[in-house]
Amino acid sequence: MSTFLLCPPQFYGIEYEINPWMSKDIQAIPYLAWKQWRALHETLQQLGIRIEQVLPQSGLPDMVFTANAGLIHGKQFFSSRFRYPVRQGETPHYEQWFEEMGYQIVVPPAGLCFEGEGDALWVGETLFVGCCIRTDPATLPWLSGRLNKRVIPLELVDPRFYHLDTCFCPLDSDRVLYYPPAFSDASLDLILAMIPRPIPIQKNDAVQFGANAIIVDNHAVIHAGGVALAKTLVEEGLTVHPLDFSEFIKAGGSAKCLVLKLS
Repeated sequence: MSTFLLCPPQFYGIEYEINPWMSKDIQAIPYLAWKQWRALHETLQQLGIRIEQVLPQSGLPDMVFTANAGLIHGKQFFSSRFRYPVRQGETPHYEQWFEEMGYQIVVPPAGLCFEGEGDALWVGETLFVGCCIRTDPATLPWLSGRLNKRVIPLELVDPRFYHLDTCFCPLDSDRVLYYPPAFSDASLDLILAMIPRPIPIQKNDAVQFGANAIIVDNHAVIHAGGVALAKTLVEEGLTVHPLDFSEFIKAGGSAKCLVLKLS
């Protein structure tokens, strides 16, 4: 049974602007955000996912996006160091939670930014890391050394797709959804060379956060706007669970941003 970490959207809102999706003039509607979050929670439970929760904190509206908290490897928690000061207050709360749960806290080298599972995604035994918008490329040797795994950098070039999990979604050890214009040419070459079955997605699906999907075995939880993507996933043998994440898209996140995989 897989276990995911979620954070209720009690204090979620658009209080600042740190990516192209965010506008303080276009606020999230609290009751709709709660409704959408609860629908996700219920769907994950129906899929047999065990859910843990971290307490939300006032003044930290993006804490709801638990994928950015860090990266899990066994009982190690590789804690994030956020690029923007408005998010840096999340880190002590996450580190406290993981320490209380018995994890070893591993922190990046001083002065380096690393934004967790938002930028670090496994494809089989290889870790692909999105770089140059939020996460510093210099974190890769640190990750590789601590994990004793191959770590591959992918340069992100479109500010709308500021984290790797907004444009790159592993389905299994062979298949990955990806949005080609989000990557540099050199990184596209790496994807095509290293992924046995790369599956490009269309622009309309990409801007609906189609790649920000939760994959559990042969199930995919995606934003309901990704019609063409849903068809592709069905053709690939997955059962699709479309949900509305419109209130979270206002902050630049969707399904995958709202969960951190613990096991």
